[in-house]
Amino acid sequence: MFHVSRRTSKILKILVVLSVVFYFFGVFSMMFEVRYEDIDQLFIPDLPKYIKQLQLNQTPDLPPINYYEYNFINIDSSKCDLVDGEYSLTLVYIIKSAPDNFKRREAIRKSWGFEKRFSDVPIRRVFMLGLPSSNDVQYKIDQESIENKDIVQANFVDAYYNNTIKTMMGMKWAVTKCNRSKFYFFSDDDMYVSTKNVLRFVRNPLEYPYYLEVPFTSYDNQNKQNENSKQVGQIYDIELPGNAELYAGYMFFNSRPLRQLYSKWYISIAEYPFSRYPPYITAGAFVLSKEALHKLYYASFYIKHFRFDDIYLALLAKGSNVIPVHCNEFYFYKKHYSDYKYVIASHGYDDPEELQKVWNNEKFRGNA
Repeated sequence: MFHVSRRTSKILKILVVLSVVFYFFGVFSMMFEVRYEDIDQLFIPDLPKYIKQLQLNQTPDLPPINYYEYNFINIDSSKCDLVDGEYSLTLVYIIKSAPDNFKRREAIRKSWGFEKRFSDVPIRRVFMLGLPSSNDVQYKIDQESIENKDIVQANFVDAYYNNTIKTMMGMKWAVTKCNRSKFYFFSDDDMYVSTKNVLRFVRNPLEYPYYLEVPFTSYDNQNKQNENSKQVGQIYDIELPGNAELYAGYMFFNSRPLRQLYSKWYISIAEYPFSRYPPYITAGAFVLSKEALHKLYYASFYIKHFRFDDIYLALLAKGSNVIPVHCNEFYFYKKHYSDYKYVIASHGYDDPEELQKVWNNEKFRGNA
């Protein structure tokens, strides 16, 4: 009969405990990670060619492998029709909102989401929703949609781990139903956003805000003084070429997947084997040019679904050769409020009254 000494038994127990701890904290998983430098093996060869074929409405040589086949159940088909006799738009806000966040949506309509903020800048606003957990909430959403004509809703369950679906359905709506805008701004419904600074940023994203050498008075006052003011044109005329690939926001570099089992952002080796993520833009607020929107959207046909939307967008950008642009004026946290002169977006405005108060203050100062 085999006997184990007390010392050996104690060592075995320690090893078992350590193994469980290492497993729980992801140490073993990290041992099997693939180095980030090999991430190109994640992408189908010739992916840019297939993206281009889809952009040109051609049948791609390789059939797509990934679809977001959810249906829109609330959508206003006229949202992006003729704008003052023209079909082109300058900016479309696609705001990701939880179904029961009625007060947040109303506050946005009255502040930064107001479509007629600038008389000579065509802007549209929609809220992107999934399915609520109750019929009562859905009834209220249906009434809200009839009244405001700005709800885009698809038949997926609205939940945290479905944020990627929500983002991609927002892109699908933009590409298939609202394809005439120069820029598309995706935002959560707890963000402060300055439309004025969005327009300033897309005019010169690589030098914002440094190219603004002097403070400007409010657009409204300028426009009353001189509708043809050269200064107004300098702020709001869009100089980027029509085929510019702008994908911008606050970017993180050298982020590692979290392998700890207890983490809300846990990712297994099977889901993502590489040691780092590509540089990624936080998904709370980011802006896309039309060309970048199309490339990311069609890249999703060949890159499998990933549960975290900001990382998935980074993978789409990597696979389609769209280079993300970092800007410090997109705040993924709540920036302390004093003066939001150049702030494009700030997180943390889940209180509708606070959002309206801050936005009105900044509008008065000429910053919103």
